[in-house]
Amino acid sequence: MIQSILRLPAVKACTGLSRSTIYLRISKSSFPTPISLGGRAVGWLENEIEDWLTKNIESSRKPTNGEQI
Repeated sequence: MIQSILRLPAVKACTGLSRSTIYLRISKSSFPTPISLGGRAVGWLENEIEDWLTKNIESSRKPTNGEQI
């Protein structure tokens, strides 16, 4: 199975988050951890970013306080 690696500009574009927000959420363990690509380069596995997005979309769509869909 081939896994795609996304660099920071692509992660920012697909999540709508800024660089500082991405790294803040990583430090709070609420965003996928990047993998080292060597030197100072990092990237994120595309499927992990997609899973994170899906979970956030689902949780934002859940009814709260007895609301019904």
